[in-house]
Amino acid sequence: MDSEFLLDQKPQSESRLDPHVRSYETKRYSFIKTIGTICVAAILGAFGIYISMNLDELNEHNLEANGTKTSIKPQKIPFTDSPFCSDIPHSSRYDCWPQSDGVTQQKCENRGCCWRPFSGNSHRLGGVPFCFFPSGYEGYQVTSLQKSDTGMKVKLQLSQPTVWPGDVQQVALDVIYDTPTRLHFKIYDPNNARYEVPIKLSRAINPVTAVKTNYNLYIPSHGPFYITVTRKSSGHVLFSSQNVSPLVFADQFIQLGTQLSTKYLYGLGEHRAAFLVSTNWTKRAFWSRDQPPSPDSNLYGVHPFYLNIERDNNAHGVFLLNSNAMEVEVQPAPSLTYRTTGGVLDFYVFTGPTPDNVVQQYTELIGRPFMPPYWALGFHLCRWGYNGIDGMKAVINRMRDAKMPYDPGISNAQSTGTYPPYDNGLMMNVFIKKPDGSGPIIGKVWPGYTAFPDFFHPNATIYWTQQAKSYHDAVPFDGIWIDMNEPSNFVDGSLHGCPENTLENPPFVPPVLLGRHLKSKTLCASAKQYISSHYNLHSLYGHSEAIATKSALDSIKGNKRSIVISRSTYPSTGVHSGHWLGDNNAQWIDTYYSIPGILNFNLFGIPLVGADICGFNGNTTTELCTRWMQLGAFYPFMRNHNTIYNMDQDPASFDQGTQKIMKDALNLRYTLLPYLYTLFYRSHVDGSPVIRPLFFQYPVSNNNVTYETDVQFMWGSALLITPTTSQNTYKGRGYLPKDRWFDWFNHSFIDSPGHYIMFDLPMEHINLQLRGGSIIPLQKPNVTTTMARKNKFIVYAALDASGTANGEMYWDDGESRDSISSGSYNLVTFKLSKVII
Repeated sequence: MDSEFLLDQKPQSESRLDPHVRSYETKRYSFIKTIGTICVAAILGAFGIYISMNLDELNEHNLEANGTKTSIKPQKIPFTDSPFCSDIPHSSRYDCWPQSDGVTQQKCENRGCCWRPFSGNSHRLGGVPFCFFPSGYEGYQVTSLQKSDTGMKVKLQLSQPTVWPGDVQQVALDVIYDTPTRLHFKIYDPNNARYEVPIKLSRAINPVTAVKTNYNLYIPSHGPFYITVTRKSSGHVLFSSQNVSPLVFADQFIQLGTQLSTKYLYGLGEHRAAFLVSTNWTKRAFWSRDQPPSPDSNLYGVHPFYLNIERDNNAHGVFLLNSNAMEVEVQPAPSLTYRTTGGVLDFYVFTGPTPDNVVQQYTELIGRPFMPPYWALGFHLCRWGYNGIDGMKAVINRMRDAKMPYDPGISNAQSTGTYPPYDNGLMMNVFIKKPDGSGPIIGKVWPGYTAFPDFFHPNATIYWTQQAKSYHDAVPFDGIWIDMNEPSNFVDGSLHGCPENTLENPPFVPPVLLGRHLKSKTLCASAKQYISSHYNLHSLYGHSEAIATKSALDSIKGNKRSIVISRSTYPSTGVHSGHWLGDNNAQWIDTYYSIPGILNFNLFGIPLVGADICGFNGNTTTELCTRWMQLGAFYPFMRNHNTIYNMDQDPASFDQGTQKIMKDALNLRYTLLPYLYTLFYRSHVDGSPVIRPLFFQYPVSNNNVTYETDVQFMWGSALLITPTTSQNTYKGRGYLPKDRWFDWFNHSFIDSPGHYIMFDLPMEHINLQLRGGSIIPLQKPNVTTTMARKNKFIVYAALDASGTANGEMYWDDGESRDSISSGSYNLVTFKLSKVII
């Protein structure tokens, strides 16, 4: 029979027990003495060595990761009656042993946690935990709470050791009522400075008073700590750490849980999955990695932001500003647990109440997406391996001969010989350093041995601009695509390995993390950057490069807009760059996964996003590439891209019949560009997504079908796209929300009650509906955006059931950076009402 255990619930009133004694009591056993071995780092300069010691003899522990020095003094932890364990339902078990090494009953019980094995688990991917916290677990106690007109300051004291190295005994919580719709709270060590994420945010300058907010906040004035945020109008929970995973704050392990309002949860990227995040025991890792899109993997970017739907269809969002290696576990309660390896817990809660409002409030904080030049919305053609200029010219010529709409062309090939930017970088001291600081850390990427610019170095942007300008002087360009910037490394850590220290081998690495080591396919975690260690800054590498690249382009192009397309991203990257979804495959499943990927990045404030049309890896097929071109015509960033040695897949390389279908799809996109450009204006000004899921427009639907639909999607509020993402499919089912819908091509309409209908899906057809009540601007297409912009405008109006419609069009010169700030644009509002006399 399993024994039941519970941590002592009696307050310790600041008393300390002899650190050489830890006793355990049970009703079945007289006395158990358990000795564990843990690793502790003794600081030697910037790095530590491991010292193994008896847990009972551990008195003081120092770690380098965040400069924390704490004293661990354990207290008595008696076991109590079984209801504290047995009464916890499976869905509300919170993992007490999240690390990857094998848990045993003895190890679990030594933590004062409950042990009840459960079959069918995957510890890496999540599941009902064997070892879980008992009900009423005491972590931190509230010792002081001070209220002000615009927030709170709270002091917390650790009740009992957590057995994680470097427990922080005293923790502070600062709460700020940022705006009526945004709450900010931060949990940190008040006695030791710790790393905090160095990104630019629009923080509150003049916080508001509690009476002006649309949220309520509750923190107990004494006793066990938790924080609860609710919506004033409904009482629904927006964030609550009560009765979930408790707060743990150690030097290299920090944990906090929150209740979720419903199972309708979105965001938490970058991952390859359905748009709706499963609450059925899902773990997601956050640590940028050069990883072709695959399920259950940490991918190129890190976005710890989610959107959650409440029971009354309102929505809220939560953002954790933390860049250390992290996992998020979601479980059926429904609830969510954050576990991170450093930094602080810096949270923002956004109250919406609509999903669109949530994204607007999030991008108000992290920065609005940049306004792309008009040409960037055209069709991009790219491949690795054009076999030189002659090969590229041949593709351009056949595209022009076929009169295919087509804008930028990109070639990716590696040159041989010396690389002068390395010498310049050495002179300017801009490269990431070895862990001992003796010189640049050297890895291996496509050119061979590789040094990595540290974009947080004050000389880095100057250096980067010089290199870009030197190339631009020889080969003029209009945008820069930055790849491999997780950063990727073909050797783990460096050519010479990595040292053994607590940064390379922290006490917790998320089990779901690919490679199981922080250095896997990237740099040593203990590599030195200008402002901190790579341990802290790793997932910001692509973001910092995007900032430097955009700055370089602005310097080179003057008042002309340009684009940066980055593979690795972080919150606020959308201010500077777009994104593509990485090295996908020429497979049907990849057409589907591109849609939730694009929907997610529109939540993350990076609306200029797309997938490699027709697939990057592997040879495509005529049917697959045709359907993908039809779908890709509705990507915000439309690019056909494939790898070296694969068959050609540009539209002009196919037979005449296929060329016509692809050309029709491109012409449709170019016809719609004025509307798409207007959506990007709204995104830049208000922060609204360009592409959105159906529930943004239709939060109420039968059986909540719009919350689970992620094959169909919308452009703004007007266009509904129902693509074909499976082979040999000529009829398919699609959902028409409750509204009037006009078929784009034959202009017939359906007054849908909100139901599924069967669509005909011939190869030459794209399913596109226009919502009644919409007016959108159009333009006759041409073979480039420059030529298309010279054509006359068309206004397409679709009346709703009441006989009205409205819309707008934004228009400028398509390229000036100061168009909006200088007022050099036209914003036309359309309104139409059918009056019957």
